[in-house]
Amino acid sequence: MQKYLAALLAITLAVLPFALEDYYVFQLTLILATSIALLGLNLLTGFNGQISLGHGAFFALGAYTQAILMDRLGLSYAVGVPVAGVLCLLFGMAFGLPALRLEGLYLALATFALGVSLPQLLKYRHFAAWTGGVQGITLQKPAAPFGLALSPDQWLYFFTLAWVLLCFFSARRLLRSHVGRAIIAIRDQPIAALALGVDVARTKTFTFGASALYTGVAGALSAVAVQFVAPDSFSVLLSIDLLVGIVVGGIASLSGAVFGAVFLRVVPALTEELSKTATGAIYGVVLIVFVYALPLGIAGFVRRTTARLRAVRSERT
Repeated sequence: MQKYLAALLAITLAVLPFALEDYYVFQLTLILATSIALLGLNLLTGFNGQISLGHGAFFALGAYTQAILMDRLGLSYAVGVPVAGVLCLLFGMAFGLPALRLEGLYLALATFALGVSLPQLLKYRHFAAWTGGVQGITLQKPAAPFGLALSPDQWLYFFTLAWVLLCFFSARRLLRSHVGRAIIAIRDQPIAALALGVDVARTKTFTFGASALYTGVAGALSAVAVQFVAPDSFSVLLSIDLLVGIVVGGIASLSGAVFGAVFLRVVPALTEELSKTATGAIYGVVLIVFVYALPLGIAGFVRRTTARLRAVRSERT
């Protein structure tokens, strides 16, 4: 059954760009990019237990790395994505190392300060030659290579989808490895993990760096899709939105990153269509309903429903 569902999903993802207008393909690309960012934050907060309120900073760093490489240095967008990921990996590990002394709310406040300060640094006049200052940087959406009969939005969708598959596959392999078991053990029983020989400091630092890597890749892909980066696009509200995404999608769940990305991109747009004057209020009500109705997130609800259906089916047989 799972094989048939996987095949159906693969066919749907391949056909959608040809069945929809470019605007909706663009929205799907943003959903895919956002799912990578939520995957990174879920790896840190959901699987390792480190709370971050500043992951928007890594998203911004990845986006600006891509923009600078494309606009200032004339490099390809395909080069910018892995470079952004590696840079965010190093930056994340550099930040995660001193943050080892902090836990819980103190770590959350430290990451919150990171999310607040980076947009201001991007506006700093001495960096304006590279970052564009308050005006930001405008990018050109790349055309499909090799003469492929695809629009720029269609090509960027498939390019982003390839990165999504790579990121989710690597995250799944990581969590199933001995390093992944150590990551989860630190969240559940840190003292026991230390007693069993787990290098808590190294594992936490690595997790912070890996989380930043995924988020930076998402930022780089998003920058190409939106064709514009500016400091005000990466305010601390972005970091809060990412945290909302993993809670609604499902904490400590890989599929929850996808559900959370759909929520973050679809629900605000729908609430704005309902009322342009009370968008925030409607969005808040919807969020409260989701949290109360689905305490384990959408992924947890799907997992429970599937288990119940299997139990009912086994009883009938």
